Amino acid sequence: MMAGIYQFEVCANSVESAIEAQKGGACRVELCAGIPEGGTTPSFGEIETARKRLDIRLHVIIRPRGGDFLYSPIEQEIMLEDIRTARRAGADGVVFGCLTAEGDVDIPLMKKLMEAAQGMSVTFHRAFDMCRNPRQALEDIIALGCGRILTSGGMRTAEEGIPRLKALQEQAKGRIAIMPGCGIRASNIVKIAQETGCREFHFSARSSIESRMACRNPAVSMGGTVHINEYSQERTDAAKVAEIIRLLGR
Repeated sequence: MMAGIYQFEVCANSVESAIEAQKGGACRVELCAGIPEGGTTPSFGEIETARKRLDIRLHVIIRPRGGDFLYSPIEQEIMLEDIRTARRAGADGVVFGCLTAEGDVDIPLMKKLMEAAQGMSVTFHRAFDMCRNPRQALEDIIALGCGRILTSGGMRTAEEGIPRLKALQEQAKGRIAIMPGCGIRASNIVKIAQETGCREFHFSARSSIESRMACRNPAVSMGGTVHINEYSQERTDAAKVAEIIRLLGR
């Protein structure tokens, strides 16, 4: 499902969000857990259930933890297994990115993951925004065979990163999709599209859903270093998805 020349990917934090993304007209979802940490790999049950409920493309983030993108041998083993698990569950694509301590693309590790993901679509995620040399990183990622790069242009939001996003789009010359993401909403997607020339966009379009719990204990929190409102859920809103897509001329 496309709106003209554009493609829209929704970052779905649950199966419920993925279903809402589909209702709103998204062409694919990126299924993630651990959104307060920037997204981590969802459970096998979540992936399988999403696959059963969706007709659109399903991509799964492969990220064993929050934090940086320098992975230990054990974490690398986990990522390889998670790619295989995503494939078994019927995912169409996977989303990952690995860096060296110096901030370059970890080409040897990426090659191992790419081999495990052979036949699936691969997105290099916002680890790209932590690279020390984005121009060189872009060429490395193209050479690896990734289908797209999810990036905010190295800035806090995609809107702030418009100048770099435009430069990346020009450098890519159609060899790979540059997909702006982070802070994209109805109020800025037209500007970002017009000023960058990008054709794929990544957003969450969430609304807050109040918990149905009547019994609450505000003195206790289940979180550790990451604190969230445990009596509210953020869920993708089909109406918001549809509005964003409409603005680019569905």
